[in-house]
This record gives sequence, C-alpha cells and structure tokens, in this order.
Amino acid sequence: MLLGANTASAQDLHFSQFFNSPLTTNPANTGFIPDGDYRLGVNYRNQWSSVMAVPYKTMSAFGDVQLMKDRFETGWIGVGGAILKDVAGSGNLSSTKVYGSVAYHQMLGYSSLLSLGFNGGYANKQINTSNLKFPDQFDGHFFDSKLPTSVMLSRNNISYFDLNVGMNFAYFPTGNIYLNGGFAVQHINRPKETFFQNDEENRVPMRSTAFLNGSFKVNDQWIVNPNVYVTMQEGAFEAVGGFNAHYNLSGDGEQLLIAGLYYRHNEAIIPMVGLGYNDYILSFTYDATMSPLKAYNGGRGAFEFSLIKQGVFDQFKGNRRQTICPSFKN
Repeated sequence: MLLGANTASAQDLHFSQFFNSPLTTNPANTGFIPDGDYRLGVNYRNQWSSVMAVPYKTMSAFGDVQLMKDRFETGWIGVGGAILKDVAGSGNLSSTKVYGSVAYHQMLGYSSLLSLGFNGGYANKQINTSNLKFPDQFDGHFFDSKLPTSVMLSRNNISYFDLNVGMNFAYFPTGNIYLNGGFAVQHINRPKETFFQNDEENRVPMRSTAFLNGSFKVNDQWIVNPNVYVTMQEGAFEAVGGFNAHYNLSGDGEQLLIAGLYYRHNEAIIPMVGLGYNDYILSFTYDATMSPLKAYNGGRGAFEFSLIKQGVFDQFKGNRRQTICPSFKN
C-alpha cells in the first residue's frame, strides 16, 4: 500500500492514453468524432506488476456514434456507452462500471463547435476478504490470518448509481489547425461507497478533469498532436502532458506510423508507439517510473494498450460532414 500511495490517493480508474479513452475522460466527447460517424475502442492497463504479486489491471470497452446529422443543420447528437473493469490487490478488489452516454454538439459559425454531455450508469465493487490480513493480526514478526481481528465488513459487494457531466469547445480555423479543450466533473451525485454497515460518510468525492488537445498538419507526411490532461480528486492531483506524431507511410493516410512521448508530473515518463491501418489504430505506452518508487520497481511502472476503430456509414459517403481536424485523407 505504501508503494502505491501516490496513485491510491485517488484510485479512480484512469489511463495514460486518456486521449484514447474519450468517454471516460469527458462525456461531452460522446459522438465527437471529427473524421468519422462512429467509433469503437478497447483499452487495457497493467500496473505495478514488477512489485506486486497481484498487479492492478484496468480494462475498458466503449463505442459511440453520431445521430441526427440530417435533422440539425449545424449540430448533431452523440450517443454511446462504456464498460470498465478494474481488479487490484490480493483481496481482488474488483470494480465494474457500465455507463450510457449522450451529448449534443452545436457548430458556432464555420470554425468552432460547442459540446455538452452527460453519462450515468451502474457501478459495482466487490472484495474477497479471505486473502486479506489486518493490523491486529500482526504477531510481531508476521501477519497470521488465524488470529482474530476486530475488522468486520458488513458486506463484500456494493452497487450504486454514478453520474458525470462535461463540456467541450473545439476551434478549427483552417484544415491544418485544430484545438479542442474540455472540462468535466465526475461523481456529481457523490454516491455512497462503503463495505461497512454504519459508515454513512464515505462517499465517492467529485473528480474534476480538464484537457487540451491539438492537431497540426505540418505537411502531407506529418501530423503532430499535443495533449495535456489534469485531474483532481479529494486533494489528489495528476497531470499528464506530451505529444504524438503520425507519419503517413502509404501516402494516402491508410497506413500510419505513430510515435510520441508523455510525462506524468513527478511520476513517470511515458513513451508511445503505434500503427494505423485503414480505420484501425493500435497504440502502446509504457510508464517508466521516475519518482522515488523507481528504487523499488526498477522503473517498471505500467504498460497500456489501446485499439480504436472509427469509420463512416455507407449512406453518408460523399455527403457527410467534412472532417474538422487535420487528416491525410482529405
């Protein structure tokens, strides 16, 4: 627990590739697909495997789509959903969340867009107490699970409703420049979360998240994408910033080589590599620990995979809204 204290202080589910987990970063991202009509994705994160017998594992799958583009002349509705699963520690503390998400996107003139979104859904947490040991089971040398303990959990399975809200603004003055910033508040209903019967005060604290993304087309071979992400929850703070670049391997934008570098403040350097093929992008990042924890884990913090597919519907080909971010396919 001491080794994980720097991240456990706000142990909400999170990914280093926050830009590849759009619905969990901000619900206003739902249906905000600058160069497509729909999007599907999966994420996987494995953390602390170098120092823990049972590492933290976080998985997610999501999908969203743009609707009613023909009903609204300068706007559309986005709907989607996400499933998240997280398993941590010897007690197999398991978190499962299923969200539905909706957002409205309104063009402001020809070069900007304002979005407002909500998502809400079911959250469940479970824990296996048979593998846990408590302070009063320490005999002076070892933890003995046979010793009695005063720690009594009234339940090992809890569920609650969770609600999040967010807003985004995008600015795209030319086909080679694109900026997008947003702010979200998660757990706005502050749901009760406790395994103890008489604990009425333990509620999930609200979490504030802000991000800024950019995309700049340098030429027909390179597009550079800077990203910044900041989140705060109950006094805990996380900031990630960096960039990735797309190199046009095939000349028509169908095959991409991706490389990037990010930095989590006071924690890790995060290199990134990836490949794009047709409508698919596969990305890999590795959190190389730079904090004092490096002495314990040898710099091996976490690795993460992301697979994203986005595309267009046949009936909109040739008649769909033009992409609003730099692309090799324009």
